[in-house]
Amino acid sequence: MLAHFIEEEEVPTTQISLIRLHTEKTKPPRALWVSFELGRPLGIPNDPAFQKRVLLAALKLLEARSGPVLEDYPEDAPASHDMPTTLACPVNFTQEQVNLSETEQLCAAFRGEFVSLQPWYDMAVKKQERTTVGISGIALDDIIDFLCSFLEGRVPENPRADVALPYTLSMVIDDLKSYYYEAITAQPGQESVSSQVLTNWFWSETIAGQVLFSIREVSKKSEDVLMQIVGSALIVPTSVRHNQSRIGDTV
Repeated sequence: MLAHFIEEEEVPTTQISLIRLHTEKTKPPRALWVSFELGRPLGIPNDPAFQKRVLLAALKLLEARSGPVLEDYPEDAPASHDMPTTLACPVNFTQEQVNLSETEQLCAAFRGEFVSLQPWYDMAVKKQERTTVGISGIALDDIIDFLCSFLEGRVPENPRADVALPYTLSMVIDDLKSYYYEAITAQPGQESVSSQVLTNWFWSETIAGQVLFSIREVSKKSEDVLMQIVGSALIVPTSVRHNQSRIGDTV
């Protein structure tokens, strides 16, 4: 929609569309529709030649003096790998934990899994020279204690004065998922794994996913209305909840 206002100032615009129906409705001056996965308008990562072709195709639309122009990009994105590799140092969640409650066992296993990914995460940061972890402002070493405090019935101190605790929780969860995703994609052969595969892996195969499902249930029962809202809507994606429900119905 912004393109219409920008063009009123006689500045030509072009864009890449991931959802053709939306673009047909909004009728931007120039748009290139691509059949790629949502969130990846240039295709898979680490394929600069392909990404350059997409960008050039979008820029070429600037040759059209008026619109709306909506063209389809003729290529599909290169295929991503099917599955991420096993965790570097998997933690045996079923191992005996003497004198520990169920919650304490879960948090202990969570901490072990988190630590096992640290070398891969460090490798990812070194290779990419950047990370998306850090939006919450909480140090990596404090993430486990912060999240487990909710499961243990404690209300943690909010390390941020600018937002309410439920929003801090949401940002910490974003940092946690980024940490896991960056770590697993640093493993050999997983640089271009699809986001859907990553999502399935995180929520179905990691202890972190189990922890977040548990935190969601705790948050929904909170006396804090905002925490209830965050727990219901922001901790576990709707698509993941629906998928889990379908699996449960099938079983």
